[in-house]
Amino acid sequence: MRTIQQFWKLAAVAVIALASTLASTVTLAQLTVGKDYQAITPPQPTPPGKNIEVLEFFWYACPHCSQLQPSLQAWLKNKPSDVAFRSQPAAFDESWAQLGRAFYAVETIGALDKLHPEIFAAIHKTKKLDPKVLVKDPKSLFAWVGTQGVDVQKFTDAYNSFSVVSKANRLVDTTSAYGVSGTPSLAVDGRYLIAPGMVPMKSNAVDYAQFFKNVDQLIAMARANRKGK
Repeated sequence: MRTIQQFWKLAAVAVIALASTLASTVTLAQLTVGKDYQAITPPQPTPPGKNIEVLEFFWYACPHCSQLQPSLQAWLKNKPSDVAFRSQPAAFDESWAQLGRAFYAVETIGALDKLHPEIFAAIHKTKKLDPKVLVKDPKSLFAWVGTQGVDVQKFTDAYNSFSVVSKANRLVDTTSAYGVSGTPSLAVDGRYLIAPGMVPMKSNAVDYAQFFKNVDQLIAMARANRKGK
């Protein structure tokens, strides 16, 4: 009797595993290239190692990028353990690159956690920063940084440093190489590009929950692609 019970238990486990595999296959098949995501052609290089890179393309002046942040932060708290996330300023022309310098300056002084979300808030919520002014003259940004408990001279030096300027000068080429046509967009493992606008609207608003489900599916696709090599 114990042998028969063990047999049925093993059979049940096998059925559950098979069902889970089939469900996963069906779920992945639901995403359609050209509709739910874009293929990055050619694929872009990613950092060495086993982690799958998720790269956020954003622009501080973009209201949709600001709106994405709460859902993005919630997703990051529960992202797969093999995913490495980083943010990347986007630029379609040189004027966009000026705000890209702000990001790299903040990164250089080690204040991303402190200032990155606050810049979004200062532009889109409190209106203390005007992006139209910032793309022409960063002085108001320097003054604002001083109100955030950050060394203004240190930030200014970073903003004007060769390293930061060089990174900003490459933004247009990088944005083009990934095939980014708007912000925000997420690039998954240098192969797949997805944007909230690719997800059907829900009650006249972006369905961010579904968007990040699709991101997870692309991560699974990237993971399967790596295992297939």
